[in-house]
Amino acid sequence: MRTTRVLSAAAVVLTAALALTACGGDTSTGGTSDVASVEGADQARGGVTLDTPFPKPDLTLTSDTGEEFDLIEETKGHPTLLFFGYTNCPDVCPLTMSNIAVAKAELSEEQQRKLRVVFVTTDPERDTPKRLDAWLGMHDPSFIGLTGDFDTIQAAARGVGVHIEESYEKKNGDVVSTHGGQVLAFSPKDDKGHVLYTEGSATPQILGKELPKIIKGETP
Repeated sequence: MRTTRVLSAAAVVLTAALALTACGGDTSTGGTSDVASVEGADQARGGVTLDTPFPKPDLTLTSDTGEEFDLIEETKGHPTLLFFGYTNCPDVCPLTMSNIAVAKAELSEEQQRKLRVVFVTTDPERDTPKRLDAWLGMHDPSFIGLTGDFDTIQAAARGVGVHIEESYEKKNGDVVSTHGGQVLAFSPKDDKGHVLYTEGSATPQILGKELPKIIKGETP
């Protein structure tokens, strides 16, 4: 039996700092780069339960289908995984979304229908709805991509303990985007984020074991 770990609000801030990822990609849509650094402890035992769950961000943006998307209303009553990243990320973002896709594929059809996976871009200048739709479609067509005003996105991220910074271009043309690597899991029972995964714990194996409980509104 796995011992349940509870994370305090202060620890969330520390985890956010440790999970901070600075990614530098080329300016093409290919997203390859030799600039990437990630620091943080591996949490092989799974996600951590928050002592004070995060409310779901009050966030209305443009979806990958080009339509207005109200995060609270559109995901109400659904188990929801929320991740902030960008499509030109060379490593952490595609790996995280791939891991979620692999774990989701192992769920029953009913469980898959209930689950919502939302990817909010930290690089809205380049991540248009069309770009998000194509990129997410390579992982799972059901994944929802959101883009819009950066300040609005940054405020929403801060509200759930995720640090992001506006992208900037280096002298050599590489674009650098810094963002937290956390995945927040929101319960269908109260629409609050009770469980947090970092890069080290958001693996197909761990998510595969814990998602069924999250979908039922339980903590792993």
